[in-house]
Amino acid sequence: MNMATALQSFVPVALESHFPIQNLPYGVFCRLTAGTPRIGVAIGTFVLDLSFLSERGLLDGPVLGKQFFVGQQSLNGFMARGPAAWKEAREKIIHLLSAEEATLRDDVSLRDRALIPQSEVRMILPAIIENYTDFYSSREHAQNVGTMLRGPENALMPNWLHLPVAYHGRASSIIPSGVDITRPKGQTKADNATLPTFGPSRSLDFELEMGFFVGPGNDLGKSIPIAQAADHIFGMVLVNDWSARDIQKWEYVPLGPFLAKNFATSISPWVVPLVALEPFRIPGPIQNPEPLPYLKSPGNWAYDIHLEVHLQTAVMKAPQRICASNAKYLYWNICQQLAHHTVNGCNMRPGDLLASGTISGPTPDSYGSLLELAWKGTRPVHLQSGETRTFLEDGDRVTMTACCQGDGYRIGFGEVTARILPALDDFI
Repeated sequence: MNMATALQSFVPVALESHFPIQNLPYGVFCRLTAGTPRIGVAIGTFVLDLSFLSERGLLDGPVLGKQFFVGQQSLNGFMARGPAAWKEAREKIIHLLSAEEATLRDDVSLRDRALIPQSEVRMILPAIIENYTDFYSSREHAQNVGTMLRGPENALMPNWLHLPVAYHGRASSIIPSGVDITRPKGQTKADNATLPTFGPSRSLDFELEMGFFVGPGNDLGKSIPIAQAADHIFGMVLVNDWSARDIQKWEYVPLGPFLAKNFATSISPWVVPLVALEPFRIPGPIQNPEPLPYLKSPGNWAYDIHLEVHLQTAVMKAPQRICASNAKYLYWNICQQLAHHTVNGCNMRPGDLLASGTISGPTPDSYGSLLELAWKGTRPVHLQSGETRTFLEDGDRVTMTACCQGDGYRIGFGEVTARILPALDDFI
């Protein structure tokens, strides 16, 4: 039995739970009754209040110092402290939650104040996100979209196999799971039309992605070498980077996505630390041609993370799975993404979010967007209700989940979910 399997918490955790003691993802929560934001970790169906434990001195240490989490209302400060602080905090949290440790286990008053049912809290964004970058790192997705636009012979652009393609997104419209999406409006142009028209998007789509938060940043003009990139990555979240395909088709030349993407990006509230994902690191796809030296990634930095997308329409009683994919299909890994992002001296900051781009696998049921699942509207997705979908309609709810399956435990990300609301009637 390995060490991860041997770890046991005094807090009861179901086998199918995303949040065993081997995970301990960080998040920011508010009590439903009242109170300011506080930092916590998920354990089973509870939130462990790190702010409270810090007030009691139970997380004090030589790296973090005294009462570090007291008054912290986002994870930015903790992200900035780096791997030594992350390691110290995690070791103390595991110790307090372990089945053999009596401090919380046997003190009913302390335990009841430290452990809060997740049903009694509201999760908010885990960090103040000043910058957001969205990559295009799935070869299968890029191949599919390129085939639709340019044919299979010219599906990948000439640069795609040489660098992690990306664009800078809008950070202000990043929202936590559970916040509904208002259908965006903008200009579109039909293929046979002379002029564009204005109105609600008719081709609203989801994008199944993973993202990571930057920890310690770098100074302007300096880069983060790929061998050191992992020390600058705090943890990962699940991302739905909504997309208005018809708006994007008209606007993206020559500068790329704008209104088609900046209206909303949803993320899961719990940030899974990289150390929890360590057992699930695997070799990534073979990269041919070989990347330039600054992008040669030492070690295995792909992750075996199972991903699912579920869709529930307004008339359905339960959601239906329409996609099952895996993060292991990503061609460009997180270390390559961060190294490339900073190679020109771009300065990263704690709490910056970098997303993978749509994650698609090799089979039609593993495609990470409706654009691909319905193949540009030519193969509608059939639902158990008798309905079909080529793109999202008002009232549809999209829910994504992600997890890694270990030996007797599961490392999960929870879910990211949102419902599509009708477009506002202003300017229509």
